[in-house]
Amino acid sequence: MISKPSKTQTSFLRRLLVAHLIDSDFNTVPKIVEITGMPRRTAQDTIKALHEIEVKIEQYSKGKYRVVDWGAVNKDWVRNNFTHVCSVLSYQSMQIDIDG
Repeated sequence: MISKPSKTQTSFLRRLLVAHLIDSDFNTVPKIVEITGMPRRTAQDTIKALHEIEVKIEQYSKGKYRVVDWGAVNKDWVRNNFTHVCSVLSYQSMQIDIDG
């Protein structure tokens, strides 16, 4: 039996996913909403909460974000486990080419 992920786990993984998307030029709320299907408010709240896991971002243009510092997060782990993260978050149908 596969256990359902906890709210803590999904919240953490959602933050990692959003940081990774921002770092991969999906760096606006509309782009994140379009690619993931998450509600706009969830995307906005997730961006605002990234500092809670020590990922520092900045808004450098109207509505555009960039990761300034990944802190203790290993961004290579996020990239290498992208499929797993999407699966846990039920974004299996998310079809994006994050490497170009």
